[in-house]
Amino acid sequence: MKTDTAEAARDAAMLRRFREGAGQQGFAKWLGVEALSVEGDSITIGIDLREDMTQHHGYAHGGIVGTMADIACAWAGAMAAEADVVTSNYAVHLLAPARGARLIATGRAIRAGKRQVTVEARVICRAADGSETLVATALAAIAVLGPPRMAAG
Repeated sequence: MKTDTAEAARDAAMLRRFREGAGQQGFAKWLGVEALSVEGDSITIGIDLREDMTQHHGYAHGGIVGTMADIACAWAGAMAAEADVVTSNYAVHLLAPARGARLIATGRAIRAGKRQVTVEARVICRAADGSETLVATALAAIAVLGPPRMAAG
């Protein structure tokens, strides 16, 4: 049986791993992805929205919102499988325009098998005043490739 101290130590170690890994992944680095927290089977990531991430109405482009869901799902899958993973497929439901200063995505493993992890994500957009809007949900299948690599996900 795990203790609260052991779980907290595991979460802290995983958070360090993802923070280091984000800096080694070209696309995540370009986006400015930050690993914000790890808690049990969930990881939360964030990015500051930039003008070059918007579409013609000034909202975050749906591709950016989908990318945040994908990364959160892959990283949650990597934690659950304790392995190197890639996204095999995912479905994103865009619920509201992502207008604001920051996108925050939380991925949580639903079921971990030997070859695939099923993961869900929620993406919120935080405005400059601190208000938050749920802008997307996602469901993903994450394929397990093998032992963990240096960079997560």
